[in-house]
Amino acid sequence: MAQTGFDNQQYLQTQSRHIQERIAQFGGKLYLEFGGKLFDDHHASRVLPGFEPDSKIRMLEQLRDKAEIILAINAGDIEKNKVRGDLGITYDSDVLRLIDVFRSRGLYVGSVVVTRYAGQPAADAFQARLEGLGVRVYRHYPIPGYPHNITAIVSDEGFGKNDYIETRCPLVVVTAPGPGSGKMATCLSQLYHEHRRGVTAGYAKFETFPIWNLPLKHPVNLAYEAATADLDDVNMIDPFHLQAYGQTAVNYNRDVEVFPVLGAIFEKITGASPYRSPTDMGVNMAGNCITDDGLCRQAALQEIIRRYYDAKCERRQGKGSEAAVYKLELLMQQAGITSAARPVVEAANHLAEETGEPAMAIQLPDGGLITGKTSELMGCSAAALLNALKALSGAGGHGVHLIAQSAIEPIQTVKVRYLGSSNPRLHSDEVLTALAASANLDPRAARALESLAALKGCQAHCSVILSPADSLTYKKLGLQLTCEPRYQTNQLFHG
Repeated sequence: MAQTGFDNQQYLQTQSRHIQERIAQFGGKLYLEFGGKLFDDHHASRVLPGFEPDSKIRMLEQLRDKAEIILAINAGDIEKNKVRGDLGITYDSDVLRLIDVFRSRGLYVGSVVVTRYAGQPAADAFQARLEGLGVRVYRHYPIPGYPHNITAIVSDEGFGKNDYIETRCPLVVVTAPGPGSGKMATCLSQLYHEHRRGVTAGYAKFETFPIWNLPLKHPVNLAYEAATADLDDVNMIDPFHLQAYGQTAVNYNRDVEVFPVLGAIFEKITGASPYRSPTDMGVNMAGNCITDDGLCRQAALQEIIRRYYDAKCERRQGKGSEAAVYKLELLMQQAGITSAARPVVEAANHLAEETGEPAMAIQLPDGGLITGKTSELMGCSAAALLNALKALSGAGGHGVHLIAQSAIEPIQTVKVRYLGSSNPRLHSDEVLTALAASANLDPRAARALESLAALKGCQAHCSVILSPADSLTYKKLGLQLTCEPRYQTNQLFHG
């Protein structure tokens, strides 16, 4: 059983209670800007072992009788078909996906707001599509000088020009498919309109990272910088919090930089700012639920190394930048680690040097290292997966075959002769299918299949960049994969 360093149940209870207290602080109406991923926060689950990826939406489920959701999407992102890198779908498609997911969890989606609307035809078409599906849609418009021209922003031609979004619940969660969607501006615009209507309402911000009550250079906070290396976010001591309370708190540069502007906007709308620091605005209680700091530190260090390898592979594939790699190298130096802290790296690379072919290594929950080499029958990732399942299930060691060669060859024939593949070796998903087909006749294969769940959270490394098919299989199984930034061949095209 995997070790845990984070009390997820305590988090659900503490977090929901704290949000209810913040609602009460503002007289019963709170606009909560929700950053990050609501129901698939795998970064948090990796650096805080025990944190469940859907913890934040489960927390909101505890408040479902008090909460509704507004989804914000930037009209410009609709126009240029902006894509979520992790899912490979456009932001407008993700809005539909998010609505479905929220509704399936019993949460009320009140509306969608199209921000920075300036007559974009694609935004008009998307609005018509949503309204045809029975979803209410509102428009917010660009404000010249935002966010610094306070006079223009807090006026009839600024926030006053935006549609007022009708809400019915004490807690209004404003979220989006990605950054730059206008969540904060949506919340502030609503405060302006509520105040004009004589309604007392407040604003707060939910961001899991950086964790404000951990040290600035704590590995968990460094891992957040690693995760946002391409955005150039920087963790820093909140100077406003230090001045106001004499206490050290960690925030990040964008929130610190914009805080004076936010304070001025609050004062312009309501006459006074409710907050003395950007940290005050946050409602994140994750730091109070860490039960094993050492375990979380080690998990976060592994995340930094993984992000480093990911950045190097993206650079090799022409999708990343030199700057992101340099920043991650600096973060590794600050954390005092090298790739040697990731045992699977040396194991995979050593086997690759011995065989002259790509190799894979997987570290099992007990710390044991399992490797897989490339053969005529299967790729190294498939071999390592099969060897790991044999070890986990006690099905036997080297020389024990859970899948007969006679079962593999027909799959290879279909791949090459009928599907046009130039590579007859089985991918990881194909090996699992063959293993499943063998399970009816071989109890050892059945036991191996039952061990699949034990792979979740295991570390893996490949000596070359894996194919998309193999990478996706490892991701679905919950393995935490890194690859060397090189391809198996010197060809220019890698499909």
